[in-house]
Amino acid sequence: MRSLGGALGLGGLFGALVLLHPLWTLGLLAFPLLRLPFLLGFLLVMGRGVLLPIPEPPYGARVEGVFQVERGFTQWRGHRLWVAHHPPLGDGRYRLKGYIAPPEGRTNPGSFDQRAWLLSQGSKGVLRAEEAERLDGPPDFREALRVRLAAGLSGEAKEVLEGLILGEKRGLEELYPLFQQAGLAHLLALSGLHVGLLGGAFLLFFPLGRFRYLLALLALGFYLLLAGPSPSLVRASLMGGLSLLGLFLGLGRAALLQGLGLALFLQLLLRPEVVLGLGFQLSHLAVLGMALVLPTLKLPRGAWGMVLGVLAATLAAQSLLVPLLLHHFHLLPLLSPFINLLALPLAALLMPLGFLKLFLGAPLAPLAEPLARGLLALAEVGSQGPLLRLGGISPLGFALYYLALLPLLLALHGHLPLRKALLLTSFPILLSLLQGRAKPLDLWALDVGQGDALLARLGGAEVLVDGGRLEAGERVVRALRALGVEALEILVATHPDADHAGGLLKVAEEVPVGIALLSPAFREEDPLVRALKAKGVPLLRPGAGTRLRVGRGRLEVLWPRALSGEDNRDGLALLLDFGKGKALLLADLPQEAEKALEVPPVEVLKVSHHGARTGTSPALLERARPRVALIGVGRNPYGHPHPEVLERLEAHGVRVYRTDRDGAVRVLFGYAW
Repeated sequence: MRSLGGALGLGGLFGALVLLHPLWTLGLLAFPLLRLPFLLGFLLVMGRGVLLPIPEPPYGARVEGVFQVERGFTQWRGHRLWVAHHPPLGDGRYRLKGYIAPPEGRTNPGSFDQRAWLLSQGSKGVLRAEEAERLDGPPDFREALRVRLAAGLSGEAKEVLEGLILGEKRGLEELYPLFQQAGLAHLLALSGLHVGLLGGAFLLFFPLGRFRYLLALLALGFYLLLAGPSPSLVRASLMGGLSLLGLFLGLGRAALLQGLGLALFLQLLLRPEVVLGLGFQLSHLAVLGMALVLPTLKLPRGAWGMVLGVLAATLAAQSLLVPLLLHHFHLLPLLSPFINLLALPLAALLMPLGFLKLFLGAPLAPLAEPLARGLLALAEVGSQGPLLRLGGISPLGFALYYLALLPLLLALHGHLPLRKALLLTSFPILLSLLQGRAKPLDLWALDVGQGDALLARLGGAEVLVDGGRLEAGERVVRALRALGVEALEILVATHPDADHAGGLLKVAEEVPVGIALLSPAFREEDPLVRALKAKGVPLLRPGAGTRLRVGRGRLEVLWPRALSGEDNRDGLALLLDFGKGKALLLADLPQEAEKALEVPPVEVLKVSHHGARTGTSPALLERARPRVALIGVGRNPYGHPHPEVLERLEAHGVRVYRTDRDGAVRVLFGYAW
């Protein structure tokens, strides 16, 4: 019976994974299928997903009517739809007019995968609201509680308390990165800490015998209704609820692994697709890490034991999360265990106070304000600490990390001698270091909508050519972080057009740059020129014949030879030599300039001017003989890419990739060691 919860949860997990991809069935060979709880969990979750799948709404259908919007979602004819509107709509009744669209997948490295997230929320459609009118509706008790929680607090203290008590992050756009870089973001994700403090407060202050457990159980249900069913809060409420129910029935509290397995099974049975949610993954892995590590430790009693316990709990929770955190957020705060040592006592005082403030309002503000500001100050200090930064992690990287961790866990539980565990751990670490020595030689055409942004990785040095429009800058920075780019050897702005240079402002602000190559068309008063000078970046306005050695490759400027006074014609045309292949980047050059280019045969061509008919001439294609063409394009009123250009490329046997259809495109030339 001790393994019942774990076996059900593990079986349910494999059932959910098989629903996502049949190849996961191969993993079942590693488990004892004849054990009934495992098989039962697998079959029940599989059956739930097969018999009751999430329905797909009719994409393109026009929608008009009165809708209730709650936490960004609404219901329409049995479909749960995400409401897309700018600005985002708060909870309430609205008269909406729009259409149903499919969710967008991940289009760039590090970008948000809306399709996977919505699927984890039980939705397959987006209601793109073209018109939205707020209507009067019945009063919402949750709004009244939120008003009491905020009463009497300063703006920053209010945002911290709303995040801590309700998990609200809409007002934390500026403050949330501080908590993230300090390793305190988990305080703003409602989970076991919140449930434990709430349940513990009820058990402490309401001594009603065994009925206090029922009262605490009702309080957890109310809190779930108030804050919303986030995966981590559902997991914590299920685990807490199972323990409270066991105590009420005289069976004792559920063991940690037992409760975690049952909560995992119940969540997956309710919605198998929740396994795609990052919050779900982080929540379960953090508790699993503590369940595997903490029982093996013998800590001293007293204050010193409590300090060591907090440090051990933080490290144990993070032990299984490290690759996931680095993969999604590309940073790991190295001082996190010590910052948490100071933050958790503050949070332990602030959370019960916040719960009371939901009902008592402003009178508690003088107590809550300094505590909230103290927590914020700690986040500000912690955010200045050292960070481990890493790009996206490959499946092999995940496998090597957990293979390195497994012998250490076995040694902790006495199943393996420590020396042998350290020896076994060293092999995945050595393989990981060896894998890290291989530096890619590749060219990325990033998806920035109607615009250009290209990243060349030349064996240890990176070159960014253009950055799309101003609003695409954040997207480009996220892609650079995901690809492990901490600094740019060279930043190139081919010409001042907004769809090429706008996003580079954000890049210059966030990413260190060695040198910037700017088209001679840039004027001194241009915002990008001013931003680069403010950062102390050396500027070069090159012409044809400029050659630079970059990493294991070379960059050569082919154009302009002379200035014409026209931005497109004076743009920079580049030849990138990766050692194992070449790429020709034409910016927005017209055919008149292309005729004067001296180009060798290349493997890759970045098509001129997003595929406009004014560029990419047949004569150029004859000389360059590319095998692959990249077109940076999005929705536009210009007809880009023009059918004539596509026909020319097809006639020359060139394979075409477009960012509007293919998302970010990677051309791999090889690796440098």
